[in-house]
Amino acid sequence: MINDSSLTNSISWQQRANNYLIQGNYQKAANLYEQAIAAEPDVSSYYWYLGLMLLLQGQEAEAQMTWLLPMMQGDAEQVEQWTEELIQVLQTEAQRQEDLTNFAMAWAIRQHIREMRPADLTNLLHLINLAIKLERFTGDELTDLGIIDLLKSEQRVSLDIDLLLQLLQKVLDKAPLHPSSLELAKACLPHIQEPIPFLLVLVPASIEIAYTVGLPGLAAELIALGLPLNTYKAEILRHLAAFYQNSRNYVKGIETAKWCYAESQTLPEKVGALYLLMRGLLTTGAYWDEVWQTFDQQQSLLLALIEEQSLLSNPALIQRLFNVNSLCYYLQDEPQKNRQIQNQVAQLAQINVQNYAKEQAERYRQRSVANRTKPLKIGYLSHCFRSHSVGWLARWVFQHHNPDCCQVYTYFISYKERNDPLQEWYFQQADQAYKGGGDGTEIAEKIYQDEIDILIDLDSITLDTTCEILSLKPAPIQVTWLGWDASGIPAIDYFIADPYVLPDSAQTYYSEKIWRLPQTYIAVEGFEVDVPTLRRDQLEIPSDAMVYLSAQNGYKRHPHTVRLQMKILREVPNSYFLVKGFADEEAIQKLFSQIAEEEGVNSDRLRFLPMVASEAVHRANLGIADVILDTYPYNGATTTLEALWMGIPLVTRVGEQFASRNSYTMLVNAGVTAGIAWTDEEYVEWGVRLGTDAALRQEVAMQLWRSRQTAPLWNARQFTRELEAAYEQMWTRYLDSRHSL
Repeated sequence: MINDSSLTNSISWQQRANNYLIQGNYQKAANLYEQAIAAEPDVSSYYWYLGLMLLLQGQEAEAQMTWLLPMMQGDAEQVEQWTEELIQVLQTEAQRQEDLTNFAMAWAIRQHIREMRPADLTNLLHLINLAIKLERFTGDELTDLGIIDLLKSEQRVSLDIDLLLQLLQKVLDKAPLHPSSLELAKACLPHIQEPIPFLLVLVPASIEIAYTVGLPGLAAELIALGLPLNTYKAEILRHLAAFYQNSRNYVKGIETAKWCYAESQTLPEKVGALYLLMRGLLTTGAYWDEVWQTFDQQQSLLLALIEEQSLLSNPALIQRLFNVNSLCYYLQDEPQKNRQIQNQVAQLAQINVQNYAKEQAERYRQRSVANRTKPLKIGYLSHCFRSHSVGWLARWVFQHHNPDCCQVYTYFISYKERNDPLQEWYFQQADQAYKGGGDGTEIAEKIYQDEIDILIDLDSITLDTTCEILSLKPAPIQVTWLGWDASGIPAIDYFIADPYVLPDSAQTYYSEKIWRLPQTYIAVEGFEVDVPTLRRDQLEIPSDAMVYLSAQNGYKRHPHTVRLQMKILREVPNSYFLVKGFADEEAIQKLFSQIAEEEGVNSDRLRFLPMVASEAVHRANLGIADVILDTYPYNGATTTLEALWMGIPLVTRVGEQFASRNSYTMLVNAGVTAGIAWTDEEYVEWGVRLGTDAALRQEVAMQLWRSRQTAPLWNARQFTRELEAAYEQMWTRYLDSRHSL
C-alpha cells in the first residue's frame, strides 16, 4: 500500500498527481510518483511520469536516470515497448506545454523524444515549429535534423501532411532565402496527395518573395514546383512568367507567358496572359513586330470582354483587369482610343469588385460625413512609400504639409520591414500610419474607419490592390496623383494635372474630373547626388566628343524614336550615344545597332551602360552627358527631373497623352523652352542644334542651374500650398453637392 493517507480519498492518486501537474506543482506530483514506485516498483509507467516531473523542474540528468532504471532490467522486446510508452507520455506533455505557450519546455521535451526516436518526422517537424516560435530558427535545422533527407527517402514515413504544410508556410515566411527552405518545398512534393492545400502555401509565399523580399528569381524556382500538380496551371504560369520577367530571364519570361495563354480558358484569363506576353516582349526592348501582333490580338479580346460584361467570381482575376491595357501608352500616342478602352475595362473591374464585396461597398455608400472644415483628414495610399520613384517625388509634399490644413494619414500596401530609411521617414512623417498587407478589403476598411475625407491614390493602375481599394470607395473624395496616368476607375473623382501635361481637350476622354493646378503637377527640391563612377576615357570616348544619353527601360525604346535618335547622331560629327536602362542587353544592342546601320551610323558610336549601385550614383553619372534625348510616346518622368536638376539640356517630343507630355511640363516649369519638339522633325532639329551649338547648351544649362532658385518645378513649398488649396476646394464642392441633394 502507498503510505500517503490522502490516497485513501475517493479521488485516485493518479488523478491527484495529474491535478498537481496541471497546477504546475511538479514537486508534489513527483512525491506521489516516488511513493507509488516504493509501493509498486514493477509498474514501469510510474518511472516515466516521475522522470517527467523531474524534467519539468529542470533536473534533466535525474530525469534521464529515472527513465533508464526500468530499461536496464528489461529484455529487448520490453525495452521497445517501454520506449513507446515513455514517448507517448512525453508527446502528450510536450503538446500541453506548447498549448500553454511554454515553448522552451516543449522544445526540451521533444529533444528527449528525438534522442529516443531520431527518425520520428512528426516530432522533428514540431521541433522546427518550436524553434521558429522561440526565434531560434536559422534554416540549418532542416538539414541538421535530417528532415529533408527523411522526406526524400524512398522508405515510406509516417507523416502529418497538415503539420508539414503549416511548417512549410512558416519556414518560407521566416527564412525564405535559406537554401534549405526551397529544398523543403521540393521534398514535400512526393507526399502531396491533395494539390490545393500545397498551392495555398506555395503561391502566396512565392508572391511575397518576389515582390516584398525582392527576389523574383527565387520566387520562380519556388512556384514552378506547383506545375507538375496540374492544378490551377494557368494561374501558376501567370505568376511564373512575371517572376521570370522581373528577374530579367527574358526568354523564359516570354515562353512562359505564351504557355500561360495556351492554358487560359476564359476571356479575362486570355487578355491577362497577352498582357504578360507583351510585358515580356517590351521589357527586352526589342521584338517590336511581335509586340504589335500581340497588342492587336489583346485589343480585340478586350473589346469582346467589354461587350460581354461578365460578372466574375475570382477576385484575383478581377483585380488584374485594371492594368491589362496599361501597355498601350508605350505603343501609341492615341489618348482618345487608349482611354476609351481603359475607362471601360476599369468600370467593368469596379463592378466586379463591388459585387464580390457588396456589403462593404454598400456600407461605404451609406456613410454619414461630418461638415469638417480644418484640418481635413488626407489619406495617402501607396505601395511606394520607400526608395522608389514615387517615394522620392512625393516626400516634399509630406515635408511641407501645413498641419492647420491637413492631418496626414499614410496607408502602406504590402508593408515589409526593410533597411530603407525613406520608408521609415514616411512612417514617421504621418500623423497616423497604417502598415497594411496585401488584402485590399482590410486596408479599405481601415481607411473607412479612420473617416478619411480625401484619399490620394499614388499608384493608379501600377498595383491591382490599390485599384481594388479605390473601387470600394472608402473615402468620400478620391484623387489620383503622381504615380501614373489616371486609372479610369469610376470611383475616382479627380485626376491631378496642370496646364501643360494634358491638352485642353483631355476632359472629353477622361472619366475623372481633371483638376489642373495653376503651374505644375509636381515639384521637388532636388535629389541626392553621390560621386560619379563614369568617365569618358573609360568608355573610349574622346574628351572633345558630343555625348548624348538616354536612360530609360526597355518598355520605352520605341523603334521609331530610336530611329530619330540615330538621325540626330548621323548629323552631329564626333558624337556618341549612351544607352542605359533595364532591358535584355543583347536584344537592345541588336535593336540600336540595326537601326544605326540603316541610318548610316557606325554602331561603334553607341555605348551601353550597366546599372549602378544606387540612384545617387546614377544621378552623378548623368554629368557625363551633354544632352539627354527623351523617349516617345512615353517620356521620362523621374529621369527627366533628375536630368534637369543636374543642369543637362534635354530634347523631348511632345504628344497628346499624359505619358508623352511629362518632360514638356517639366521643362516649361523649369523655365526652359529649348528642346521642346512638337513634331518628329523638330525633335531631330533640336537634337542636332543642341549637339552642335555649344553656346546654346551652355545657355540652357545656366538657365537650369538658375531655375533652382526661381522655377515652380523646384518650389515644393509653394506647390504643396497649391495642392492643399485644391483639397480644400474639393471638400467645399463635396459639401455643397451634398447640401443640394
